[in-house]
Amino acid sequence: MIQAAQSWDTAIVRVQGLTNRFGSHTVHQQLNLDVYQGEVLGVVGGSGTGKSVLLRSIVGLQRPVEGTVHIFNENLLTLAPTKRTQVESRFGVLFQRGALFSSLTVTENVAMPLIEHAGLSRADAEHLAGLKIALAGLPAAAGSQYPASLSGGMIKRAALARALALDPAILFLDEPTAGLDPIGAGAFDQLIITLRDALGLTVFLVTHDLDTLYTICDRVAVLSDKRVLVADRLGVVETTQDPWVQDYFHGPRGRAAAYAHQQAKGMK
Repeated sequence: MIQAAQSWDTAIVRVQGLTNRFGSHTVHQQLNLDVYQGEVLGVVGGSGTGKSVLLRSIVGLQRPVEGTVHIFNENLLTLAPTKRTQVESRFGVLFQRGALFSSLTVTENVAMPLIEHAGLSRADAEHLAGLKIALAGLPAAAGSQYPASLSGGMIKRAALARALALDPAILFLDEPTAGLDPIGAGAFDQLIITLRDALGLTVFLVTHDLDTLYTICDRVAVLSDKRVLVADRLGVVETTQDPWVQDYFHGPRGRAAAYAHQQAKGMK
């Protein structure tokens, strides 16, 4: 894994003083987080800590009560609509359940942002969609299928192909391996690393998957008590004296994931 540079010059996402509130329930309170160029950042936390809400705040789907979100040195919350659309075209989002349009084929799903945002003709968009589908590790035949006929792993890859459609600089992935069997989840993890290395992507990854954290993440951010408790390399995060962190990383599953990771490193 890369070692993320700790400077604002290379932080392509900067969240400062973020507060999210739903009625009387405060999810985030003065939350701060940086995402650095070229890293895979894993975001974890207990149920209800607002991991997906944080992702939605960064990509502009959830407007916070307070705080700022800078992406590529632009304040996303104050940009004019045209400029905001330009910035948003530089990131791709994979939602937790894929969020594919059920009435469209995989090719049509992937082609849609190319038609809507890049202004390509349908024929050109669908040709380029075929390349993105292959890049996501799907067979060409999957392009003509509808989401209802796809397996869980294929839905994840189809959604990833759509997220890659506009050649983004940063990928936002919400629980990308949830519901996948261990082999499928491992293959998806390796695909993310391959794409990061080949395309120079930055990846913001919400996950519960300990194997994913140990296998592909350069840093891990832990959400707790409405803020980021710690954001650092996994070896540092593991030592954080917090009950949830200790239970999560040093419980049976955490120990198994750490052991498997060490074994894999020893075989290289």
